[in-house]
Amino acid sequence: MSQASKIRVAVVFGGRSSEHAISCVTAGAVMAAIDRDRYEVVPVGIARDGRWVLAPADLRLAIEDGRLPEVTGEGAALALPFDPDSAGLLVVEPGQVPRALGDVDVVLPLLHGPYGEDGTIQGLLELAGVRYVGAGVLASAVGMDKGFMKLVWQARGLPVGPYVLVGDREWRRERKRKIDEIKELGFPVFVKPARAGSSMGITRVTAEEGLEAAVETAREHDPKVIVEAAVTGREIECGVLQGLDDGPPQASLPAEVLTSGDQDFYDFQTKYLDGATTMAIPPDLPPAAIEEVQRIAAQAFDALDCEGLARVDFFHTPDGEWILNEINTMPGFTPASAFPQMWAASGVAYSELVDRLIQTALRRPVGLR
Repeated sequence: MSQASKIRVAVVFGGRSSEHAISCVTAGAVMAAIDRDRYEVVPVGIARDGRWVLAPADLRLAIEDGRLPEVTGEGAALALPFDPDSAGLLVVEPGQVPRALGDVDVVLPLLHGPYGEDGTIQGLLELAGVRYVGAGVLASAVGMDKGFMKLVWQARGLPVGPYVLVGDREWRRERKRKIDEIKELGFPVFVKPARAGSSMGITRVTAEEGLEAAVETAREHDPKVIVEAAVTGREIECGVLQGLDDGPPQASLPAEVLTSGDQDFYDFQTKYLDGATTMAIPPDLPPAAIEEVQRIAAQAFDALDCEGLARVDFFHTPDGEWILNEINTMPGFTPASAFPQMWAASGVAYSELVDRLIQTALRRPVGLR
């Protein structure tokens, strides 16, 4: 341990994805709640261009008057050495000899989307021999890619809705064939970037005429696109935590996403800016249905070999069927986020939740497991 009295936690946020701002908001909320009597926090920001910096102490990490926070690259530059014998950070400042910032006991990578939630930073930390919170390389990568995620769940016999994958080469060279394949799903459909979150780049399409524009919108975030048949049903989410002492995963009380106004779906504006979203925790469902969604959420977590935490999203159809939508291996921790709200309703307070995630990461070995 880096200090006799405190555990040193590097909180990493920002990143190169389109979810940069939401990662910053998540980090702000976590750092405000973390127990400073037990943990020494090292705030590490990643700018949109990929630079790592020791973030200024006064950096604002909240949405204010509709303005989104950002890591600008200001602050001392950081480097993470690929040395399993030294889990430390180096401060690299112009005109000065690099200096060691000190060992880090655990990294809390609060990154959303590509170049963070997708196994990339997890691989970096594995190479450096540093413990970290959350899923490993493979689980993070599969959990980020909605196509492979659904393939794994289908292979495990878990329920997913109809979908079509549209790869970059297919769209450029076989566009008509892919459009014909999508039309077989029926309308409406939802066109999404395959590897993005926070409802970025999603379009609800009600007729063939809108397909090409919707795919191009999704491709602004990711050249790989997934098109999903609309599922009639309620949107239900469930939090999952890695079990204690090698026990099975634990599922929270679920939540139902409730939106006001005339939104077509649960988009970025609705989630974070309009204040048009509320959560019913637990939803108005029979006890047997709540037990069923908790069971499937834990199975979905295990199917991807997840660690630490995840949020699993479902549709609950009028005939009582559960359809898996997606999994988030690093769900948001903003004040508006479902994950901490669900665990609070399940008896795990925000600070306790953060503590559990850190302690779970500290207990697991580095390397293959």
